[in-house]
Formats: sequence, structure tokens, C-alpha cells
Amino acid sequence: MSAQNKLKPPVAKKEPSVLEIHGRKLIDNYAWLRDRNEKKRSDIIEYLEAENAYTNAYMQPYQQLIDKLYKEMVGRIKQTDMSVPYKLGKYWYFTKVEEGKQYPIYLRSTNRNGNNPEVLLDQNEMAKGYKYFAVGIFKPSDDGNLLAFSLDTTGYRQYTLQIKDLRTGKLLANKIERVVSAEWSNDGKYIFYTQEDLVSKRSDKVWRHELATGKNELIYEEKDVLFQTQVDRSRDRKMLFIASIAKTMSEFRYLPAENPLGKWKIIAPRRENHEYWADFSNGEFFIRTNKDAENFKVVRAPLDDPSEKNWTDFIPHNPSVKIESIDLFKDYLVVSELENGLEYLKVIDFKGIKPPHRIQTPEDVYTINLAFNPEFDTPVIRYNYSSMITPMSTYEYNFKTGKSKLLKQQEIPSGYDKSQYETKRVWAIARDGTRVPISMVWKKGVKFDGSAPMLLYAYGSYGISIMPGFSTNRLNLLDRGMIYAIAHVRGGSELGEKWRLDGRMFKKLNTFYDFIDCAKWLIQNKYTSSDRLVIQGGSAGGMLMGGVVNMAPELFKAAILQVPFVDVINTMLDETLPLTTEEWIEWGNPHEREAFEYMIQYSPYDNVRPQNYPNMLVEISLYDSQVPYWEGAKFVAKVRELKTDDNVVLLKTNMSAGHGGSSGRYDRLKEIAFEYAFALVQVGITQ
Repeated sequence: MSAQNKLKPPVAKKEPSVLEIHGRKLIDNYAWLRDRNEKKRSDIIEYLEAENAYTNAYMQPYQQLIDKLYKEMVGRIKQTDMSVPYKLGKYWYFTKVEEGKQYPIYLRSTNRNGNNPEVLLDQNEMAKGYKYFAVGIFKPSDDGNLLAFSLDTTGYRQYTLQIKDLRTGKLLANKIERVVSAEWSNDGKYIFYTQEDLVSKRSDKVWRHELATGKNELIYEEKDVLFQTQVDRSRDRKMLFIASIAKTMSEFRYLPAENPLGKWKIIAPRRENHEYWADFSNGEFFIRTNKDAENFKVVRAPLDDPSEKNWTDFIPHNPSVKIESIDLFKDYLVVSELENGLEYLKVIDFKGIKPPHRIQTPEDVYTINLAFNPEFDTPVIRYNYSSMITPMSTYEYNFKTGKSKLLKQQEIPSGYDKSQYETKRVWAIARDGTRVPISMVWKKGVKFDGSAPMLLYAYGSYGISIMPGFSTNRLNLLDRGMIYAIAHVRGGSELGEKWRLDGRMFKKLNTFYDFIDCAKWLIQNKYTSSDRLVIQGGSAGGMLMGGVVNMAPELFKAAILQVPFVDVINTMLDETLPLTTEEWIEWGNPHEREAFEYMIQYSPYDNVRPQNYPNMLVEISLYDSQVPYWEGAKFVAKVRELKTDDNVVLLKTNMSAGHGGSSGRYDRLKEIAFEYAFALVQVGITQ
């Protein structure tokens, strides 16, 4: 690495900005890196480009490895492929990708084999001239004549809604900015949609748009800054919903769908810590609620008055099983459950002919979830299944026979022998005695004597569970002797609602402690060692990485922080930023002293100090709306200023993407190849 040692990283200028809050002075030398204008200041662009040049120069000696990893990744995807068609009305809808093309083509056919398809959207054609291009909403009208779809051409996740007449192939004049969700009226004359605020990006307004006149009428405005709105329609197309959702509470309005001009009514008024989700089927409401049920239960409510006083239990609360969601079909209900860190699909027969039962799974550790099933009256449903060693598989489940049929399994053209790999789940013990699950996968032949390199991944926020699914890209690491592991730390929902609650607000430090304790456990049990351990997390998982490299830097050889939320205090003090206000009840509101004193304990940017740090790769995106680019940039500048070692800290900025990185599938693989090359190089693997 002698050549790299001669490279000098860019030095960010220091312009002290002082924040006085709750009797403290916080000095921020790098606040100048922040610019919210679409066209960023030239000194910022120059600095980020200098950082990119340094990163590329550092990784230049490993360009062959990056190219090899990319080639292997491409070799493992079926470059020309189609999705499993799903039925909606009289058509079967599917997507197709073609070799050498970045984006899918959206198609439909009158038969389930997808023969003689009609092209609805060719994203490759539409994306010409754009560096970033994403399709959001994709909703045909009930009669199949019109298509509502939305586009984002920067990565900022601000989508523009458009309507295409599928009979003529022409776009209608109707064009609506900043649309988050949309739903057709049954007659196809209206679209209900939610629109986000231009500055805060909070989805706060619900409109009814009349196609014939282009007229927009405001139906509902959500004034409470903790809440976002979305519109939905029941699968039986009988009921429209407006959901107002906050991190710990919700409120639903409903309107019979045959009367799009009617008056909306509330099901149950919002109240602190009451979360519920409403749906409708066969003339009554089904509501998933945490009322007296931490892990949620399901109640029924009558159409004439669905208020709380009329709720009756349908699926009672089970403290050991979390009800994640429910899907209603004509004769059946499918419940997505979480128990002891594993997912289940439970089928309930409304007629009571068959007892409730879970769809069987062939492995002990896996991931399973319902696919897209838009039809209400259907004898079959689709679900997706995979494990860390079983490629993504789409099954069709027959309600009557209770049997599953494999429709499609992800093909790996360059070959894959499942018997060469092993996966298991282990349980680390956290400092407070809590058992924390870790899912692992490796190629057979790995020695468990502490010599194996490991990539340890985690997220741990918002109740989002990171499940042990399959990844073809990950095989690049496994085939080079690296173990891949996921620490299911508190803050996710893997072990139920309590798991989420024990890793948020004034218990957020548990997330960081769990990750550190998982790493220590893996080292003590000889799965890896600290000089062989690389860690990775993105977004809120990037906050976790930023926190643990401050708290326990000696445990890790290297860290990859992707679009990391590291400037927690400054961001949460600024209510004009996207996500801030609604997340005051996720992390806390630092305007309040008690919340500030807790959050300042883990806010990564505020805890950088003179000490040794692991090698780091920090990746940011210029048009990121979820976590602004300047957070990772400031963090890198501050770590470089204060660290007491010779380890490398790289900053890589995607100058034409947002929170999810590049939009094209090949571009995305190049990014992953770069990250994996960095991880491998840190543990001495360069081939």
C-alpha cells in the first residue's frame, strides 16, 4: 500500500459555526458544506470532486479486482429475463429486462404466458438523456384503459404523476408534481392522490383530480407535522382510505368507492401510541390494531359504524407473535406474522372449512412474504421465498388444496451449487443479558479459528426487519472465504414490537450496544477477529456504523457507511429538512433538553474525537432527500481532522443520484463491486 500512503486526502477548510443550546456550545467547522439549492455552490462541488478523485486514486491499484467483481456479478444475473406475470382484470402484467439495458420494460398480455405482449412503458427509451430515472407509481385503471404512473429524474424522490391512454398510446395533458401515492376511483373518472410539501417533503395534502377537466380539489390537509398521508383502496374495490401515519400513531378516513364525491368519515380518532391499519372486505372492516395488544391483533367493525366501541376481536393478541400485516381475499385472509425472528404466512378460511394454518417452509432460517396479489376473488396467491443459500423463488399457493407450486426460481447463469454453502442463526448475548440473533452464511471450508474475514451488516431502526434472504452479489465475498453476517439488533422488529420499542427514542443506545456486543461475541467465538472484521450499514444503519466506530473503534478493521444519517442533532433541529418533524417521535426532538441530552450521547458527528479509527468508506449522493449529502461529507472531514492513526477514510459522492444510489441495474452493480472491493482489500484479499 506504499503508493497509497503517498496520496494526500483533500483537506476541508474550517469555518466555525457555533450553536448554543441547552447550556452547551456546539462548534461545527464544516457547516459550509451544506447547500439546499438544486445547483450547489461551486466550492462544494469542487471539494466533492476532489474527494472522488482521491478515492479513485486510492482504489486505482485494485481496479482489476473491481472489474472482476463486476464481471462476476453480471455473470450471475440472467440479463434477459421476465418477471412472473400477475393478473389484474382481463390482463396479465409483467416486466422484462434485456441484456445490456439498464431498465425494465413494462408489459401486459391477455394470457398468463405473456405471449404477444403490449408495451406500456419502455423505461430505457424514457430514460434517454437522464443520468437517473425511476418509475414510482404504476397503476392501471379498473377497465385497463388508462395507466397512472410517476417518474423521478434526479434521485430526490420527488415524483411527477402522468396518465397514459393505453388504447391510443398517448399521454394525457394531466401532469401533477410531488405525488407520493395515488388511487383510481372505480369509474376511472377521478384519481385521488397525496402530495408532498415542496420544502419539507412531508406528504400533507390529499387531492381529488378529475381527468376530464384537470380540476384538483383539496380533500384533506394534514396539519400535524408528526404525520404523513397516503391514499389506498381495498382489494375488493369497495372502500377508499386516507391514512394519516405517524411513527407511533395513526388515523384512517374512509369513503365507499362507488361514491367518489362523497363525504369522508373517520374510523377512530388518533391518540398517543395507538397504531391501527384499516381494510375492508365482504361488507365489513378488518383492522390491525395495537390497542391493548403490543404485538397487534385484528378486529372486525361494521360498515354502518366502525368506531372503536364496535370493534370485536377476530385474531386475538398473541404476545409471542407480531402481526405485521393482513391481506384480505374473497374467502380467505392471509396474515404476515413474525415469531422469534422468523416470518410466517398464516391462512385463515373465512368459511371455517379449514383450520388456520401456516404455509410450510423447507428451511429453518429463511425469508417469506406475499408477492403482489391485486385480485380479490382468486383461488391462488403468490408468495416469495428465499434463504441465504436458496435463490429467490416465487410460489403459487392454492387456497383449496393448501399446496404450493414453484413458478420461478432466480437463475444464476454462471452456475450455483447450493450444497457448497452453509447458513445458520446464532444468538449473541448483549450486555443487559438480551439474546440477539445473528444470521450467517459462508462457503464450506471456512475455518472457525478467528482467521476468517467477515462482513457484518445491520440496520436497526424504524421497526424495519433485515431478513436472511439471498443475494447473488454476496457470492463474490463467500467465494473468497469471507463470512457474511446480519446482526438483528434492537430497533428492528425481528423479535416483535418490543424489539422495535427497545431500540428507539430513549432506548436508542441499545441499537449501538447490541451491534458492539454482537461483534465481540463473534470474535470471542472465533468466527472472526477484529483485524478481519468489516462492518456495513446504510441510512439509519449508517448512523449505527458512525456510532459504533466512535464507541468501539478497536473492534473493527474497516467500516462502510452508505448515505449515513450521522449529523443527528443538527438535522433534527431543522424542521425545514425532509423527515425531521415526523422523526421527532422516532429519535427525539433536541429542542427539548431531555431528548437533546440523550441524543448527543450517540449522534456520530458530535462524538468524533481524537482516537484511532478503522479504515472507512463513506458513500453519499448529491440529490439524496432522505439523508442530505453534507452529513457524510462533514463526518469524513471531522474524522480526518481528529483521528490519531494512518488508516484511510474515503468519501465517494454519486453526483447524479439519490438515497438509493444509481437507478440503472448495471450502474448499481458497479457501485456494489466498488464497495465489496474495498471490504476485501481491507482484509488482504486482492484477487
